[in-house]
Amino acid sequence: MKAPRKPGRRAFVGTLTKTIGTSLLVTSPALSRAASQWTTPAPLTVGQIMELIIKTIPDAPFPKTVDTLKSGSPDTVVTGIVSTMFATVEVIRKAIALQANFIIAHEPTFYNHTDETNWLQDDRVFRYKQELLTKNNIAVWRFHDYMHAHQPDGVQTGVASRLGWERYADPKNSELLTLPAPQPLRQIIAHAKAKLGIQTTRVVGDVSQPCQRVLLMPGAAGGRSQITALQQTRPDVLLCGEVSEWETAEYVRDARASGQPLSLVVLGHEMSEDPGMEWLVPWLKDKVPGLPVTHISSGNPFSYV
Repeated sequence: MKAPRKPGRRAFVGTLTKTIGTSLLVTSPALSRAASQWTTPAPLTVGQIMELIIKTIPDAPFPKTVDTLKSGSPDTVVTGIVSTMFATVEVIRKAIALQANFIIAHEPTFYNHTDETNWLQDDRVFRYKQELLTKNNIAVWRFHDYMHAHQPDGVQTGVASRLGWERYADPKNSELLTLPAPQPLRQIIAHAKAKLGIQTTRVVGDVSQPCQRVLLMPGAAGGRSQITALQQTRPDVLLCGEVSEWETAEYVRDARASGQPLSLVVLGHEMSEDPGMEWLVPWLKDKVPGLPVTHISSGNPFSYV
């Protein structure tokens, strides 16, 4: 005959609860820990999630930053999070369909770097977008300065990983990549287009040029930053998101005319940084257990004719 089976831990806690009451159970540290294993995480607000993220950034919070709420309240209880490059009308609609009310966007929502809206108050496009956000109680937070200040830079990490080049990065400068062997520029372009889902690039240079040292600067760093980085690293090619055509493109053209084997490939702003916002999803999920976190690509706004 088998010995009577001993009650399990769950049965023991349940029996004890019935016997001595919930209040005593909660006051017992050991039993409280056991009971907490079966409770759901407390709801998080927009402000609490922002704080969770910001506290991981060196030297944060910053006294001056564009990373502010563009819509909604920090007190809103979050039902779901969407990461994206641009909080476009289409992205907002998709967030609504997902019942997600917190959008974390890398770039501006209202068409200028600081999201100033005084000049847009009578604009039909602005009012439609603002009303769509307000009606659906959606908060939009820009995550730009803090993301680039993260160690490592979240955008740079995401893009290099998507390209499969993270192991080629210089330990002292993640923007500089040294490929295992030289390869024709056309091969590098084809690889970048395939991995990043880009249809068309713009090139200053010779597509047959052998390239091994790649300066990867997604997004829009600006002409002076791009040219300074070219001076300091002396790569074979600069892959960037976008340029002011009178700045970096002209510098590279003159560099080539003076005998330097330097090329430029313009990938497009959204497509060059979007992998960084996708990288944010698993990074953030660990910090908000039980809360849905989804990446929605805002996509390239351009078509090519």
